[in-house]
Amino acid sequence: MGKIATAVIQAGICQMVTRVRAEGDDEFGVQLAIESDCEKVRAFAAALAEKAPINALDEITRGHEGEILTAARACLKGCCAACVTAPGVFKAMQVASGMALPADAQVKLQMEG
Repeated sequence: MGKIATAVIQAGICQMVTRVRAEGDDEFGVQLAIESDCEKVRAFAAALAEKAPINALDEITRGHEGEILTAARACLKGCCAACVTAPGVFKAMQVASGMALPADAQVKLQMEG
């Protein structure tokens, strides 16, 4: 195996935490290990486990039609449709495959008025 990327994703107001370990190989294959406090994210992780290993090159080429985001649409419904966990998993996959550099991402929300 090659690079390993880890991510800790704090989803927001729900206070659910997801931990991702993505391990890439030399052929763009990525094994994902996902642990979460959230039942819906655990279903998302199980759906991805059935597709393992994830081909990072295919994921980037297919974008929203790739395995990760397709599984997210199937599992993260209702108010969870905008959950930041799926993009976090996608970014970990990119880093583990060598197709992105690691950097933290943030969304800061405030209400005015």
